[in-house]
Amino acid sequence: MNVLARIAGPHRTDAAPLIIRRVDAIPVALPLKAPMKMAAETITAAQNLVVRIEAADGTVGWGEAASAPTMTGDTQGGLVAAVRDHLAPLIVGQDARAWETLRKSLHRALAGNGGAHSAVEMALLDLVGRVTGQRLIDLIAKPRRKAVKPMWLLGNPTIEADVAEAHAKQKQGFDLFKLKIGVKPLAKEITIAHAVREALPDTPLCADANCGLTLAAAKTYVEKTRKARLMFVEQPLAHDDIEGLKKLAKSTKVPIGIDEGIHSLADIGVSARAGAGGVSLKLIKLGGISAAVEAGKICQRLGLSVNIAAKIAESSISSAAALHLACAVPKADWGVSLTHFYLAEDIVKRPLPLANGMVALPDGPGLGIDVDERAVERFRVR
Repeated sequence: MNVLARIAGPHRTDAAPLIIRRVDAIPVALPLKAPMKMAAETITAAQNLVVRIEAADGTVGWGEAASAPTMTGDTQGGLVAAVRDHLAPLIVGQDARAWETLRKSLHRALAGNGGAHSAVEMALLDLVGRVTGQRLIDLIAKPRRKAVKPMWLLGNPTIEADVAEAHAKQKQGFDLFKLKIGVKPLAKEITIAHAVREALPDTPLCADANCGLTLAAAKTYVEKTRKARLMFVEQPLAHDDIEGLKKLAKSTKVPIGIDEGIHSLADIGVSARAGAGGVSLKLIKLGGISAAVEAGKICQRLGLSVNIAAKIAESSISSAAALHLACAVPKADWGVSLTHFYLAEDIVKRPLPLANGMVALPDGPGLGIDVDERAVERFRVR
C-alpha cells in the first residue's frame, strides 16, 4: 500500500495532488473572559499562532497553537518565525495529501518548536479532510467515542468566588472541576479544596499546581485534602524534579499527574517509572496530533490515566483538534480541558457548544469547524 492510500483513507490513491500554494502564520491576541493566574504567569489575553494553509484549488485548512513561554518555551514571535521562515517554505508547492511524509520532513528540518509543528500538522489535516470529505479523526485513528465531558478550571481570588463559579458552571452543564493551586497561601488552597468539595459533594474534582509547589508543600497539600477526594494533583513539582516525584508518589495514595514534564514520548515512560498516576497530553508539547495519539497508546500500555488539554486559552480551532484527539485515544479518564470556553470572543463562526454536559465531536470534514476570517483579522497582532 502506498503512502497516500495508508494516510488518507478510502479516497482514490490516484486523485489529483492537493498542491499547497500559500501558508500564512498569523499572530492573534484573543481576549479572555477573566484573567487567569497561574504559578508562573497571569494571562489576560491569549497570544496564539493561527496557521492558514491554502491549496491551489482555493480550499483552506486551519491550525492553531498557543504561545507557552513557561511550558514549552514558545513565544508568539518564535511561533510565527518557525512557521514563516522554516516550515512554510518546505511545504509550499507540495502535495498536502502526503501530510505524513511532509510532517516527518518538517521535524527533520526544525527540532523542537512543538507548537509550530502542531499548528502546521493540524492545518494540513484540516485541509486534506475538507477536500476528501473526511473528519480529521478518520485520517489519524479509529474513533473510540463521540463526545467528551469537559473540565472547568477554578482559579478565583477568593473561596466564595470559586464556590459561586462552581455552582454557576454546574448549572451550565460542567460536571468536572480543576482547582488552580500553587498561587495562593497553602492553607487557603487547602481550605478552598474542602469548600468546593462541600459545595459539590459528588462532582469529580482535581487540582493543578503548574510546578508551583515544593516537595514539602505538595506532601502537605495531598495529605490535608484527603477528605476532598481529589481525582489527582497535577504537576505539583518542577517539570524535571523526578526524584521529588518519586518521593511524593510513595508518600500518598492520591494519583500525581504530570503535565509540564511531558514533552516527548520518552517522558511518559520516565514519569510512569517515577510513580506518576497519569499524564496530561497537549498538542503543543508533543508536536502535533499524530504524536499525541501515539502517546495515548503508550499511556494505555503503561496503565496511566490520561487528561487531554488545550493551553489557556485556545480558540475552537485548537479545541476541535483536542476534541478529535480525546475521541481517538484509548482513554481520557481524567477529563478533557477545552479552553475556548474561557475566551470572551472566538474566531470561528460557531464555537464548539456544551450540551447535556458533553461536547460532541463535530460531523463536518477536517476539524469540523468554520473559521471566521474577519475575526482572525480583527484579532491579528500587527
